[in-house]
Amino acid sequence: MLAGCSAWLPAAACTMAAASLDILIYLIPSAALAFLLWIASAAHPVFFVFTAAGTLCHELAHFSVGLLTNAEPVGMSVLPRRIKRAKGSKAGGHNWELGSVTFANLRWYNAAPAALAPLLVLFVPLGVAWWRTRHGLAFEPVDLALMVLLAPQFLSFWPSPVDWKLAARSWPWAPLLISLAALWYYGDALLTLVKG
Repeated sequence: MLAGCSAWLPAAACTMAAASLDILIYLIPSAALAFLLWIASAAHPVFFVFTAAGTLCHELAHFSVGLLTNAEPVGMSVLPRRIKRAKGSKAGGHNWELGSVTFANLRWYNAAPAALAPLLVLFVPLGVAWWRTRHGLAFEPVDLALMVLLAPQFLSFWPSPVDWKLAARSWPWAPLLISLAALWYYGDALLTLVKG
């Protein structure tokens, strides 16, 4: 338990804070390795091999959510390929596409969930860290292997620029979500107004 925490927070909150801190500390080596992999893969494409686990999770997230939302995934690749950047691009030259999923039925209602599905990949390192620290923080040899497998997840959970463009097809969701949030936030005041 965090020292002095119970003086200003309930015991349950202190226990939760301590568990969250353990998870954070457990993930620091994986995040540091992810940073090194990011630098190395920018220097030379051979380092893409070390990011393969993350690429697989990223593309599987697109594929799985696409299946669940009727986006009809029709193809998936996790092999890196070189693509030419668009003219007028700041960097120019070539870029790498580490993987892709193609959909046959991407519509306004399923574009955002399918395109932004890689955000769910962040639950992989968080889940593993929770599992490994639920009885306290301790590092064992298996944690070294887990660190190597978790590091690419930190590089792969953020949707690509193409994913964000595809998610924009779901703009009709925005007014609906804003309305639901406003209703939830101002619901009591609205009920009082209606009851008069």
